[in-house]
Amino acid sequence: MRSRFAWLLAGFGIAAAFRSRLFRRKVSSSPLPGPAPEPDPRADELRQRIAEAREVVDERDTFEEAEVTIDEAPDPASRRRDVHDRGRAALDRMRGESPPE
Repeated sequence: MRSRFAWLLAGFGIAAAFRSRLFRRKVSSSPLPGPAPEPDPRADELRQRIAEAREVVDERDTFEEAEVTIDEAPDPASRRRDVHDRGRAALDRMRGESPPE
C-alpha cells in the first residue's frame, strides 16, 4: 500500500513540475505591454566604427593581393647564387680582370 501511495505522490509531483514549467514559458514568452524602447544613442557611433573597420579590412585585402606569395617568390638558392655571381663580377671589374665565361 505504501508503494502505491509513493508512486501516486511522485506522479502528482512530476505533473505539477511540468505544468508549472509550461506555464512559466507562456508567461515569459509573451511581450510586455508598454512603450517601445528608445534607440540607444551609442548605436550610431558603433555603426560608424564598424564601417571604418570594414574599410580597413578592404584596404588590407588590397595590400595583401599585391604581396608576393611563397609560391611566386624565387628560389632562395638561386637568389643567393645570383648575388654571389654579381659580387664576383664586380670584384673582377675592380681588379681589371675579364669575367670568366
